[in-house]
Amino acid sequence: MRKRLAAGLILILLAMIILSDMMDHVSYSGMGSDEMKEFHDPVIIGFPLRGEWRAPTTPGKRIPSHGTDQLGERYAFDFVQVDWARTGKPFYQASLPQYLFLGVPLNKCYGWGQGIYAPCDGEIIKAEDGYKERRRVNLFSDLSVALRNAYTFNPEKDDIQTVAGNYIIMKCTDHVYAAFAHLQAGSITVSAGQVVRKGDVLGKVGHSGNSTAPHLHFQLMDSSDWRSAKGIPCAFEQYELSQDGEWETVYKGVPSDKDRIRFEP
Repeated sequence: MRKRLAAGLILILLAMIILSDMMDHVSYSGMGSDEMKEFHDPVIIGFPLRGEWRAPTTPGKRIPSHGTDQLGERYAFDFVQVDWARTGKPFYQASLPQYLFLGVPLNKCYGWGQGIYAPCDGEIIKAEDGYKERRRVNLFSDLSVALRNAYTFNPEKDDIQTVAGNYIIMKCTDHVYAAFAHLQAGSITVSAGQVVRKGDVLGKVGHSGNSTAPHLHFQLMDSSDWRSAKGIPCAFEQYELSQDGEWETVYKGVPSDKDRIRFEP
């Protein structure tokens, strides 16, 4: 009986090792079996931010991560900075009543103005700046913008900056493009045709377009045209994950919406 149990455990371990190799050792933090099937061969790419972040919208939680396949968003991430010590983990330094009724100035939001970095070597295809940000973050006004765009935005006719705000599209390799959206107005440091190296500063995290908090919307897609692009799954080369008060290095990872992550090169 013991020999059979030992043999069974060995077979299970071997199966786990084989499965791990088949999945290219990608760390699926919080991802269900259905989502894992779509990540059998993700593009591995560098993390585009520095410091601590949370991904409230991530393919590590559900696919499509944003509830739609339009605009290449199937595997898109939203990254926001929060106060992990406060109840509700808010992204702003003010009180909840101020956020709800008066709004919070952008410079009192944790992620606003943080640098965005090239996750790989590549070429800038599009860099659209000049779209004004709302000066305050307010739940009701930001939700009204989001709802209006959800019902009225026509990708075939309307300006993409209505939803993306200030954005950059970067060619990583043939048929792999990285998109960065909602950047701070006036912060984009690159222009179309410019060759960039991994780690180069591209711009700053902002609150432009269809945004309910200062954050970075990041995605990979198979075309530089938002309107026809299809999303491409990706995992990040390396970042750290907070586990029981300790930071553990994750390689080729896809963060969940609960993960407290950080990256410093």
